[in-house]
Amino acid sequence: MKVSLITVCRNVAPVIAETLDSVLAQTHPDIELIVIDGASTDGTVEILRDYARSEQLKGVDRGLPEGARARRVDVLVSETDKGIYDAMNKGLRLATGDVIGFVNAGDLLMTPTVIADVVSAFQRAHVDAVYGDIIMVDEHDIHKVHRTWLSGTYHRENFRRGWMPPHVGTFIKKSVYDQHGHFNTDLRIGADYEILLRFMYKHMIKTLHIREVLVRFRLGGMSNGNVRRILQANREVRASWKLNGLQAPPLLVTRKLWSKVMQFFH
Repeated sequence: MKVSLITVCRNVAPVIAETLDSVLAQTHPDIELIVIDGASTDGTVEILRDYARSEQLKGVDRGLPEGARARRVDVLVSETDKGIYDAMNKGLRLATGDVIGFVNAGDLLMTPTVIADVVSAFQRAHVDAVYGDIIMVDEHDIHKVHRTWLSGTYHRENFRRGWMPPHVGTFIKKSVYDQHGHFNTDLRIGADYEILLRFMYKHMIKTLHIREVLVRFRLGGMSNGNVRRILQANREVRASWKLNGLQAPPLLVTRKLWSKVMQFFH
């Protein structure tokens, strides 16, 4: 089973190598690594070009496992875009894998067997989507854990209680994107919520949770910032239901905020 991993980035020179190395270290033999860069100006593009063309930056020369030596960035695009979800859609259009996942710039796959474990779950359970757990770490110190997102066993109705799986820890078959569409770029912060609601709740794709921490997620993203962004994200959560012809449940936003609070106690 081929897996396409998409990284979108812009001006992330200090952290992009960590992210790419966590992908190159994976033991699963069939991974397509796609990087969509938003015309970076801080040296990110030069780093990416080295990963796309230089054999010396791979394998044992970077301290990666033996099986990683033949790997590199397979597809590299660097150009201006209309935002993060536009960039993600570019990656989706280029992906050729059976399964697609996103690895944000700065984030790390937790262990070298993450993708192998995800593929095993797909093959074992014959599902359309697999998700796991993530840990949320300090932007400047990846060993300092602030929150733990334990997703729990999948139940479709949990969406009505403000639940969603972590987008960066969710892997979905390409056929689902082909059938049900890509990210809604009219949403500025909540398009990841909307696409999961559309796939899992509206279209009821077969979904499985695996009890494993899959991603070390750096805090500081668009929906984890100041109060204004949090309020905008919550508005887009409610809008996502309407966009899909669904009635948003009462207290949806309150329950969603409470679920985030509980992540501090896991």
